[in-house]
Amino acid sequence: MVTLGTSHSVMRMGAVVPGDVNGLLNLYGLKIERLDEGVPIIGSFWGASEAGITGTSVYIRLDTPVHSFLHETCHLICMSPGIRATYSGDAGSDDSEEAAVCYLQILLADSLSGVGRDRLMSDMDEWGYSFRCGSARGWFENDAGDSRQWLRRYELIDAADRPTHRLRSR
Repeated sequence: MVTLGTSHSVMRMGAVVPGDVNGLLNLYGLKIERLDEGVPIIGSFWGASEAGITGTSVYIRLDTPVHSFLHETCHLICMSPGIRATYSGDAGSDDSEEAAVCYLQILLADSLSGVGRDRLMSDMDEWGYSFRCGSARGWFENDAGDSRQWLRRYELIDAADRPTHRLRSR
């Protein structure tokens, strides 16, 4: 059994091409804030090395798990503009939005060289994400229709499940 956030085998941000990270966030008008080792991560819900968010910035260190970076980035993308403007450490998302965040992070993993959705789903399972189908892949491939619909409703993915590179606007 994995205790949340303690797995050392998940991919960390130090293994990701910085230009890929910058490019992805630039598509959304978001910023990356890279912090030195041991510096507390601003806006981190889980603490330790987990990514944090405030305003339009995502905070990471080299030891931040890639899945955490993508998850928190997707929270910023999926938040209503009002929540994004006043974010205070808890995205306040309901179950539907949280699932949509998970779906979108899997899609966005393909935009990071050496990561991709297969590695990300494995890391999500290793870290301790919990899905009705028993695994991230099982959920993504067989039980995520409601998440796709949520993302389409807010125009965050298109009809072919491709990210639109827009922030939620309503």
